Amino acid sequence: MDMKNFTSAISQIAEEKGIASEKVINSIETAIAAAYKKDYGEKGQIIKAKLNPKTGQAKFWQVKLVVTEDMIYSEQELEKLKEEQKEEEEKKIRFNPERHIMLEEAKKIKSGIKAEEELEIPLKAKDDYGRIAAQTAKQVILQKIREAERETIFDEYKSKEGEIVSGIIQRIEGRNIFVDIGKTLGILPKEEQIFAEFYKQGQRLKFYILKVEETLRGPSVFLSRAYPKLVSKLFELEVPEIAQGQVVIKSIAREPGARSKIAVESTEESIDPIGSAVGQRGTRVMAVINELGGEKIDIIEYSEKPEEFIANSLSPAKVLEVKIMPKGKALCLVPEDQLSLAIGKEGQNVRLAAKLTGWKIDVRSSESAEEEEKEEKEEKEEKEEKEEKPASAKAMAGKKEKKEKPKKEEKEEKKEKKEKKEKKKESKKTEVKKDKTKKQK
Repeated sequence: MDMKNFTSAISQIAEEKGIASEKVINSIETAIAAAYKKDYGEKGQIIKAKLNPKTGQAKFWQVKLVVTEDMIYSEQELEKLKEEQKEEEEKKIRFNPERHIMLEEAKKIKSGIKAEEELEIPLKAKDDYGRIAAQTAKQVILQKIREAERETIFDEYKSKEGEIVSGIIQRIEGRNIFVDIGKTLGILPKEEQIFAEFYKQGQRLKFYILKVEETLRGPSVFLSRAYPKLVSKLFELEVPEIAQGQVVIKSIAREPGARSKIAVESTEESIDPIGSAVGQRGTRVMAVINELGGEKIDIIEYSEKPEEFIANSLSPAKVLEVKIMPKGKALCLVPEDQLSLAIGKEGQNVRLAAKLTGWKIDVRSSESAEEEEKEEKEEKEEKEEKEEKPASAKAMAGKKEKKEKPKKEEKEEKKEKKEKKEKKKESKKTEVKKDKTKKQK
């Protein structure tokens, strides 16, 4: 064997497939072990090969598992299993002399070996192999290299989850779009596409790697054009300050294909976060807008104070006042002429502002808010008056009762005095009459 050609062939395969040369050698070892078993081995044997890439020589071993009496089924137990025909999981091992070896025999070959360990018995190396063995070796090599290639692709793109990748649209099948992203094809599902975009074969775009899954056909890389973090990753590419961490994107709100809002904050006082994101004459933000097919982007300054952050989030509308309400609500007062701008077309601006800040935002004009406050005050006053009237009426009735009580008592006393006087008068009259009758007699 020409070792120079052999080693160069291994390195060439490794480079083309993007896999490590060690994996290529492992696949060749598995292949020659399969070829050896095909021509010189027995059924049930486990043969292992080791290839020396420097010399080209291969060594072979037969691998056997070391077992004890209590680990294997006895003949009686095997007969019972046949009669019962149980499909339960076997707790013990069915002894096979090609795969298993008893502990006593194993110790004769290798002292100090223990049960459940593997014993490697050296085999004589062979140079001549038949046509079928060669075909088997070829199939094994191709299969193992394909498996190693799949593993390499999966590991590579799994580590790139959450990153963006440039790809060319290869074909469109139904709702799914297949994109050539280098070593494999990525899948852009319908729900991750931008509704306003038209995709063509051969079109080059940037995609967000959403997730990578292992399937029977190999690794599946799912891409997205609608995910909000695609915007932040595009800004990282265009804005060095964001890539270096001098400017941080705190939150993103996006309606794919229509409009996005991003809140930025500077970690250094000397850097203007909005200015650095926009770029000179808007070159940086325009590059992102063009990549997203003309999607509008509002860049606002983040603030720890909720009132300021909410006011900024309604940009380009000017906010006069922000009132923080209970249960995560905020009332924003704007001038009458800014009301439609603050709400946006079909409520888009205020909806994105609510997503960006995490607050439930209610936008009203200052004039209507004042009128509502006046109406509320009037309603409160009316209620208070209604509540006061019955209370005052009760109080007056109580006072009347208190006043009426002494008057009644006075009247009763006067009546009693009158009655006493009348009684005295009547008694005097009767006495006078009695005296007159006595004198007449």
